[in-house]
Amino acid sequence: MQTWSLVSICVLLAIIARWGVSLNSYSGAGKPPMFGDYEAQRHWQEVTYNLPIQEWYFNTTNNDLNYWGLDYPPLTAYHSWICAYIAKTINPEWVELHKSRGYESTQHKLFMRMTVLVADLLIYIPAVVLYCLYLTDGSSKKKVSIMFCFLLYPGLILIDYGHFQYNGVSLGFALWGILALGLGWDVLGSMAFSLALNYKQMELYHALPFFCYLLGKCIKTGLIGRGLFLLVRIGVTVLATFALCWLPFLAEPSQAMQVVRRIFPVARGLFEDKVANTWCSLNTLIKIKSILSGDSHFTLCFLFSVPQCHFKVNSSLAFFLFSFQVHEKSILLAALPACLLLNDLPLMALWFLQASTFSMLPLFLKDGLLVPYIVTSLGFLFFSIYLLSALDHCSEDKLRLGAYNKLFYWLPKMDLFYISIAAMVGLSIATAVLIPPPHLPDLFPVLVSTTAFLHFLGTFIHFNVVQFSEPPSRKSQKKSN
Repeated sequence: MQTWSLVSICVLLAIIARWGVSLNSYSGAGKPPMFGDYEAQRHWQEVTYNLPIQEWYFNTTNNDLNYWGLDYPPLTAYHSWICAYIAKTINPEWVELHKSRGYESTQHKLFMRMTVLVADLLIYIPAVVLYCLYLTDGSSKKKVSIMFCFLLYPGLILIDYGHFQYNGVSLGFALWGILALGLGWDVLGSMAFSLALNYKQMELYHALPFFCYLLGKCIKTGLIGRGLFLLVRIGVTVLATFALCWLPFLAEPSQAMQVVRRIFPVARGLFEDKVANTWCSLNTLIKIKSILSGDSHFTLCFLFSVPQCHFKVNSSLAFFLFSFQVHEKSILLAALPACLLLNDLPLMALWFLQASTFSMLPLFLKDGLLVPYIVTSLGFLFFSIYLLSALDHCSEDKLRLGAYNKLFYWLPKMDLFYISIAAMVGLSIATAVLIPPPHLPDLFPVLVSTTAFLHFLGTFIHFNVVQFSEPPSRKSQKKSN
């Protein structure tokens, strides 16, 4: 009873933190003609409510794909359709075809914020609570502390409630999949992750660990007998889930192919904006986009983004660092498995999560989210250090370096952590306050992305060392996988 009381208090505080961020500005507020991601979500509601399903992904007179055309899988479109029906009931002007473009009002802002919160309460937050209570080691107090820090991760809060998106839905489905696999419910886990893939295609970052874990379990169980039966059940479940999600688009091949083209826009190029991955960081020195053709970009990304399959954070981080067409918000996909390591590797998980939030600073500043960025980052840093004793986990043993500790002798030194935090604070202040030289207008965004990239690369190396050094206990290994 006492544990659930603490859980309720922590969830309430997490909701308050989310609602506090939602009271601020949002992406593209009052900035025509495209506005921002807030308008994109509203426009999808307008499109899905007023147009037949066959036109949702096609460029037509009533659906200009150059103006926030749908570019996510069908489950996102269905979610927009449900929200649109509720919006129509409250105020038809919110989803009126053409006339609602760029609509802004206090009431509509409240409605849109509530849709994000309801989605979190139904999908993301319950998955976090159950994972921390049932698949983490330690006392009840420690489990609740991990859960609280998990829910306070500022990157996701700022993007979903400030910038405005629904990343909590896809990440929540993925976490439900992890929870189900951890409890031995492989078929349900497969279905949950299939729903995540059908909500956001970027969940492919997590696909290889799921695939390799399930295939390995089937092989280990025996492909002649129980293992084969499990493989068939999983295959049927995945195919059935995809078929149900895509059913309205399967009547004609052209419909399905148009959806595929929209959700995989290869023509956009190697990367956009100043993202903290390898190609954008190298592009400041070597103009990769100018030197290589589009096909060469694909080949290069394929060669470098083959990730380590059984350690989930390595897989998603490898995709972020080396894959094609990466957005700065994609770091949230690596942040989810990093949150799962708050119990086993609290210092490195905290370090990475803080850097991931910092990497999106230019986006937050563009959206007027400087104050929420400061408050949520400081709050997360404080509670993670205080509740998880993260700074006490800096020895070679606690960092799990194993036989590689001599190669990474500098990692346990806490001064590196303090220098890192100081660099992020200094660059945050400089980016927010200083005006760059006229001949270097992107100076601060480039410095932020490059600094974050160095953090991500260091984290990627460390987690690979953890993966290939002395293995942890079978129970911890199962949860980390």
